[in-house]
Amino acid sequence: MSDTTTEESPLRFRGGPAASTIPIGVFVLWAVFQSGVLGIGDTAGLVVGMLVGLIAGLPFVRGDWKTYADAIFEGMTQKVAATAAVAWLWAGMFANTIQAGGFVDGLVWAANAADVGAALFPAVTFLLAGLLATGIGTGYGTTIAFVTLVFPAGLLLGTNPILLFGAILSGAVFGDNLAPVSDTTIVSAVTQDADIGGVVASRIKYAAVAAVLAFVSYLAAGVLLPTGSAPAGTTPGSGAVFGLLHLIPVTIVIVTAVRGRHIVEAVSWGIASAFVLNVLLGYFGRVDVGVSDMLVFAASEGSNLATTLDTAPLVGAVVETVPAGETGVGGSLYNGAVGFFPLIVLTLLIVAGAQIMRRGGGFEALQTWLLDTVATSVRRAEVTMVFGTALVNAMVTINTAAEIAIAPYVRTLGRRFNINGYRRANILDANTSALGYIFPWGGGVLAGYSAMQSLPAEYDWFTVEMLVNPAAVFPYVFHGWFLVAVFIVAAVTGFGREYVSDRSSEEVSRV
Repeated sequence: MSDTTTEESPLRFRGGPAASTIPIGVFVLWAVFQSGVLGIGDTAGLVVGMLVGLIAGLPFVRGDWKTYADAIFEGMTQKVAATAAVAWLWAGMFANTIQAGGFVDGLVWAANAADVGAALFPAVTFLLAGLLATGIGTGYGTTIAFVTLVFPAGLLLGTNPILLFGAILSGAVFGDNLAPVSDTTIVSAVTQDADIGGVVASRIKYAAVAAVLAFVSYLAAGVLLPTGSAPAGTTPGSGAVFGLLHLIPVTIVIVTAVRGRHIVEAVSWGIASAFVLNVLLGYFGRVDVGVSDMLVFAASEGSNLATTLDTAPLVGAVVETVPAGETGVGGSLYNGAVGFFPLIVLTLLIVAGAQIMRRGGGFEALQTWLLDTVATSVRRAEVTMVFGTALVNAMVTINTAAEIAIAPYVRTLGRRFNINGYRRANILDANTSALGYIFPWGGGVLAGYSAMQSLPAEYDWFTVEMLVNPAAVFPYVFHGWFLVAVFIVAAVTGFGREYVSDRSSEEVSRV
């Protein structure tokens, strides 16, 4: 990746490069007002905010507006946006299919059997979410799975919902930062000319300090914050233990991913194995689940063909007839995917806004100012790296996209002071991994909230009042905050600082 962006013709704005920040700036203000001021956690509303931001930037363009429109399309077709969309779709289908087989009841049964109460549950959740995210390499996918499966289980135990959501996000941060197969890990290594193995090994000390502090904080907060009681009539029966068999598909996903398989392949195996397991559990009467709970075509009862198919062998398992006004497709596969459509659209638009800022010179102007006026020593350079990545993450809320945007600046600044590629990659990745799960409009937070919005339809005891507003959870993403704090301290004190001469790193060949 080059340090400049000269491969395309630049966008020119009235007001200079600063005007290229208008689309992202309008979106951030909209998100703060909607989520932070009004407390409205509506992803579709944020989509409108980003659209308004993109429209607001048009009058400031010099010359043909077609160049601006082309930049929007260029951004929306970036691989980073497609990667996030695929992760959400596959993870949503996987989590919902496991949920259909009674995994939540199995978790509650296991927690009761192990005497894991409401106060301890967030700390345990943080550890388990971190383990899953490290294994499969996607914090977004982990967030979706744990919100769909573990979050309702925690509420059935009486756990504080805001703290529990924060623990899930913290686990996702841990895995995104540390997993060798994570997209943020790969991008941070490649853009800083460092090998992935060396980068992961060198960042363990930072991640471990933050994780220990976060775990202790969840233990303390679990005791200090108010807890509740399980909703009436929700105590799982003795048969709930069979829901724990869905640990088999989870293990399949983790093992497949760790062995180097693509995350799409790994999760596809998980979906297939969960589907088969549900059919077997339903057939033997161990769990109240059928094929129609995972996929169903609800056709009009006025259709003779649909009526015939409804009673046919095999096909009848996924076809049913309903009144004309209730037709549609349903089941865990459908619900798991369709719930993320607004978030996918928002992601595409945000990356388009980042592309406009990049083409318009906004990122380059920011980086030049920081290089020339702020970063005048090694210590100040590293502090500037930390806060520079934080600033970009506040604007570009998809962590990998933010990482790609700020990576050339981190590399240029680091080279100026001979800072080792491992150190640069660690500073870059820690902030983008953490802050993407802290800001209320961040991709990780919105992915979890989107998954949470489907829970009232899945459980008759789960009310809308139980939803956690994205603006309320950010103080409790303990691992994210501690990870940023660790690198601020490291930059100021020099802890872990390495120079180019300390050890060599070379660009990784396997991406």
